[in-house]
Amino acid sequence: MPTAIPPAERLLNLVIALVNTPGRMTKEQVRSSVAGYQDAASTEAFERMFERDKDTLRELGIPVLTVTHAGHGDDVGYRIDTERWSLPPLELTAAELGVLALAAQLWQDQSLRADSSRALTKLRAVGHAPEASDLVAGLAPRVRAGGDAFAPLVDAVQARQAVRFTYHAATTGEVLVRHVEPWKLLARRGGWVLLARDRDRGASRSFRLSRIRGPVRAVGEPGAFPPPTPEELAEASRMWAGDGPERTALLAVTPDRAGAVRARGTEPPADVVLPAGADAVLAGRDLVAVPFRLGWELAEELVGYGDAVVVLEPADVRDEVVRLLRVASELDRPAGERAADVRAGGPADAWATAEQEVRGA
Repeated sequence: MPTAIPPAERLLNLVIALVNTPGRMTKEQVRSSVAGYQDAASTEAFERMFERDKDTLRELGIPVLTVTHAGHGDDVGYRIDTERWSLPPLELTAAELGVLALAAQLWQDQSLRADSSRALTKLRAVGHAPEASDLVAGLAPRVRAGGDAFAPLVDAVQARQAVRFTYHAATTGEVLVRHVEPWKLLARRGGWVLLARDRDRGASRSFRLSRIRGPVRAVGEPGAFPPPTPEELAEASRMWAGDGPERTALLAVTPDRAGAVRARGTEPPADVVLPAGADAVLAGRDLVAVPFRLGWELAEELVGYGDAVVVLEPADVRDEVVRLLRVASELDRPAGERAADVRAGGPADAWATAEQEVRGA
């Protein structure tokens, strides 16, 4: 016995048929040629199914027209008014395409990369590709991939299905199995964060995907828990809400380089005090003041410009840029031969974390 076609698929088949019909389709033609209507047990069942589907499409804003034959008033057919329903020709400016290209770069997990790449290729076909890449140079999103945990958690959030996974806690160092009701995924501080209700602790919690060890496994049936309240989401995301006060970085920038950084720049204060040796660094370079909140985020952006951008102030951003450049210089060397000063000064996994930052993993 053939498998019955789901209602959503039947509706899509009907839309495709009514959009592409050269004139109109009668009920008999719909029943005989549109997949899904052959399942009707009788003519009366087909009539109810077809009328219900027409009403659904109209409620969705799809203009299904009733067309009567000029010479036969009882000869009724149907079609979709494509002039009212079709989108106008898509025209993207270089800036708009640049923003979309920037957004597509966020989805670099293997499970999502193909879809985002295909979508961007189609958009470039109707936009202004040559200038778009220049506009977003140096502005790639600073969010590392979510790894193997990302796709199953997206599915679990959408299905409201509980999951379990092994988690390495940052505060205690404990590695424990967590049973959670996933609520939402956030991009925060260079990585992905899961907001969820921890069943074992009976409270809302947040989990960095980079600290999930091994596979994420679904538990129970979909729809097993209610959506979170705004108060629950606010509590779970509280520690990720603030990015710190705004500060200003003083940069020495090579002429005609780092356009994205220059675009965000402000006029340096008239009473600015430069660090010792700044005059020599600024020879042949421009002084640019850039506001920022997260020092590591600015450092990860600036390190990509190499010697075209030199950080004069603040010291913590300059030190982070230097650290990342040292990591980059050691990437081609075996782990045992890497410089001790690059590995020192942090937790046991500091090298792996820094290497991910440089590689953009």
